[in-house]
Amino acid sequence: MSGHDSKYFSTTKKGEIPELKEELNSQYKDKRKDAVKKVIAAMTVGKDVSSLFTDVVNCMQTENLELKKLVYLYLINYAKSQPDLAILAVNTFVKDSQDPNPLIRALAVRTMGCIRVDKITEYLCDPLQRCLKDDDPYVRKTAAICVAKLYDINAELVEDRGFLEALKDLISDNNPMVVANAVAALAEIQDSSVRPVFEITSHTLSKLLTALNECTEWGQVFILDSLSRYKAADAREAENIVERVTPRLQHANCAVVLSAVKIILLQMELITSTDVVRNLCKKMAPPLVTLLSAEPEIQYVALRNINLIVQKRPTILAHEIKVFFCKYNDPIYVKMEKLEIMIKLASDRNIDQVLLEFKEYATEVDVDFVRKAVRAIGRCAIKLERAAERCISVLLELIKIKVNYVVQEAIIVIKDIFRRYPNTYESIIATLCESLDTLDEPEAKASMIWIIGEYAERIDNADELLESFLETFPEEPALVQLQLLTATVKLFLKKPTEGPQQMIQAVLNNATVETDNPDLRDRAYIYWRLLSTDPEAAKDVVLAEKPVISDDSNQLDSSLLDELLANISTLSSVYHKPPESFVSRVKAAPRADDEEFADTAETGYSESPSQGVDGASPSSSVGTSSNVPVKQPAAGSPPAPAAMPDLLGDLMGMDNAIVPVDEPAPSSPPLPILLPSTTGQGLQISAQLTRRDGQIYYDISFENGTQGVLDGFMIQFNKNTFGLAAGEALKVPPLQPGTSARTLLQMVPFQNISPGAPNSLLQVAVKNNQQPVWYFNDKIPLHVFFVEDGKMERASFLEAWKSLPDDHEFTKELPGSVISSIDATVERLAASNVFFIAKRKNGNMDVLYLSAKMPRGIPFLIEITAAVGVPGVKCAVKTPNKEMVPLFFEAMEVLTK
Repeated sequence: MSGHDSKYFSTTKKGEIPELKEELNSQYKDKRKDAVKKVIAAMTVGKDVSSLFTDVVNCMQTENLELKKLVYLYLINYAKSQPDLAILAVNTFVKDSQDPNPLIRALAVRTMGCIRVDKITEYLCDPLQRCLKDDDPYVRKTAAICVAKLYDINAELVEDRGFLEALKDLISDNNPMVVANAVAALAEIQDSSVRPVFEITSHTLSKLLTALNECTEWGQVFILDSLSRYKAADAREAENIVERVTPRLQHANCAVVLSAVKIILLQMELITSTDVVRNLCKKMAPPLVTLLSAEPEIQYVALRNINLIVQKRPTILAHEIKVFFCKYNDPIYVKMEKLEIMIKLASDRNIDQVLLEFKEYATEVDVDFVRKAVRAIGRCAIKLERAAERCISVLLELIKIKVNYVVQEAIIVIKDIFRRYPNTYESIIATLCESLDTLDEPEAKASMIWIIGEYAERIDNADELLESFLETFPEEPALVQLQLLTATVKLFLKKPTEGPQQMIQAVLNNATVETDNPDLRDRAYIYWRLLSTDPEAAKDVVLAEKPVISDDSNQLDSSLLDELLANISTLSSVYHKPPESFVSRVKAAPRADDEEFADTAETGYSESPSQGVDGASPSSSVGTSSNVPVKQPAAGSPPAPAAMPDLLGDLMGMDNAIVPVDEPAPSSPPLPILLPSTTGQGLQISAQLTRRDGQIYYDISFENGTQGVLDGFMIQFNKNTFGLAAGEALKVPPLQPGTSARTLLQMVPFQNISPGAPNSLLQVAVKNNQQPVWYFNDKIPLHVFFVEDGKMERASFLEAWKSLPDDHEFTKELPGSVISSIDATVERLAASNVFFIAKRKNGNMDVLYLSAKMPRGIPFLIEITAAVGVPGVKCAVKTPNKEMVPLFFEAMEVLTK
């Protein structure tokens, strides 16, 4: 609506609805048009004008495009609440979809896709089918998006009516915008489908690359993002793709540039020629630099992406460090990101200009930024051995300025430099000691105390310095108390004279009798016993060589970095988290077939009702940087818990419902005991891994058989084959004597992977505030990794079985397993995402065919042979991942027991 239409919003008359009704039925076109505008205005400000539905729909019969748009807008809004009346509009839609004006045909199709009413959906298929083959490209591109909308409403209908095939045909369209919209629609459908819908072949690849040159910027983003899922067959094809994509680096739209960078980085992995790689690195630098001249918000997104890129390929921007120098008017969030990247790009060649910059930043007014700059100098010293001396001299100059928080940060980083280069820069300790009186921050105090204790033999008045801290020992934070305790013990071991002897007595007394901090008390008791029984052993423990610390500027695990790089230009690369940790989508449930189990003589196969799961399942992809579609779970299915704890849920303590063990949750069987109370000094821990709603949880129960309250529970998992780690803090309330608590701890896989042959060992450590750390072992059952979309169609199962070579087939007898009922077994297996496909008879034996899938698409094709009620089951499996077969048989033994 235009500006002068505001008058429609300011009506004060009574009887508004009857008046509008009258105007809508007027014989004059202009009056009807004005009436529809008034209705839309009323609807926009929240008035209920649904009673005018029939009258507004009557106005659809018009040639006036503006009026038609308004009526369609009204329809979209009220069709859901008036489904029976909405059917009245169907005829007009069907008529409009054949209108000679392509704008009206497209408008009809666009609106049909927005009316989410099941009764109407079927009527829209024929018009949509025509529009997908329309002569006008504008209509075809609108129809392509409509298919994705229709899939969201009724996936089965889209497949039955062949719309997916029609979309795939549009990829060969001669209009680039139609191609782009077809790709966007297919990518959207793929994200919510459990089956492969959109696979790029070498044939469609060339079509997409051709369309890339001519479509709009968002069309290019859709095409580039779908191309990033394509893995080139060899180096030559990779070079060809890169060559065709490189011109996109010159584009004015940042999203296009970043999507092009993503493809080039992914294809560079396959390119073997170093000259080609060097050239590509040169070509990628200028567009990335150009992104930094945009407004601050875009700069920030670019910097977060560049942060990932330089961790993988630092050479791309090695010569461009100057563009990351902070400007005085940069917002703080941009400055912080630039600092991070400067540390990553710092090298022996450019360290002098980098240090000059950092020194400049350390005199700025923003305290947080100053601290970060001082830390950055220290991190560069740890990263570059040859530059360490220059970094130290800059830090000393900063200490001489005597700005309190600068001095404190400098001391914190100098402690790390001493750890990195032992016995090299100790000459500066005297200068550091001059600043002792000004220290008031725990971390700085603790660092200074560590330095005094570590180099006590070189500091003449070390005992006096430590004594000045000891006066306030009881009031100090735990961090400082722990360092004071250790430093005093070091001083005593290095100079066992009278002064330190009295000091150690006072400290040990304070740290054991006067404190209620278990960490401090335990450490003090250990030192006390060591010193009183074997001073030499104490020396070996306390004064042992410390491991040298390393550069921490590239903190991301290589597999996580690769996953984030595959998601460049999406939210994933801004958060630096994989998509599934913050986006959950509802996958379309596999289609159900009505046939019951039946022996089919011709093929020996039969289909079962599909064991589809409605639950939300994490997607591996986020939308482009402009638009991140996050679908709500379908009604009736619980949303998948976010992999990162939701802050509000955390505060309200609702993330992990605590279920008392004496009243286990319905159908929760008792958990296996992993730490019996005899071993745990009265604490009993039972636990096992489980899968719910597409997520892995550690179902863990604590039983307090001690005489006191146990609280402060924490848990840690050692590196393991699947990289399982805790995805959140363990939430267990303080346990009163004789009570118990059970909680679900969310787990995240592939975080902390141990090398070597796969095994099912899970090593767990649990601590609380009252007891030592308890270590115990658990088993990782492979079936907790079986994904919800592991069901295969019969034809694709047969095809996959034939395509895998014979040396990928393994068989094992499971003597302890027994199948008492086929139906019950199928149901139990389906609950663990092992899906029934067919069965046949072989003499008196039943042969079941099933499928399961692990993340990253690793399938298991399973054949189980057994006689009902007779112990002993023969299990055969075919899978591309041979290493997992022993763990797979372990899982099947558990599931068929």
